[in-house]
Amino acid sequence: MKQTLKIISVSALAAAALIKAVPAFAEQALAQNIIIVHTNDLDLSSAKGRAALDHRLVNAAKLVCGTASDFDLAGNNAVRACRIDILARARATSEQLASREGPILLSAGR
Repeated sequence: MKQTLKIISVSALAAAALIKAVPAFAEQALAQNIIIVHTNDLDLSSAKGRAALDHRLVNAAKLVCGTASDFDLAGNNAVRACRIDILARARATSEQLASREGPILLSAGR
């Protein structure tokens, strides 16, 4: 009888410790980075205005996607893929902005 109570109490303590530890093992939600690129001071009908917007979009994509260590090849590939994806979406949005004015939102999960 004594042995059975020991087994039950040890099992209960192990289960309680495991239940308490589960949140520590849970994957954290990715932070969402958002940058607003303002376009109302640019003339998007001119080549100079579109070039200035593209320069802003490239800089914003660098900020949104962040950087990885030079030794982290997978991280560098992820950052590069993020920048390509962000720039493609932002450039598509900037094409639509030629007819109207408004900011461009760039967002990426990290």
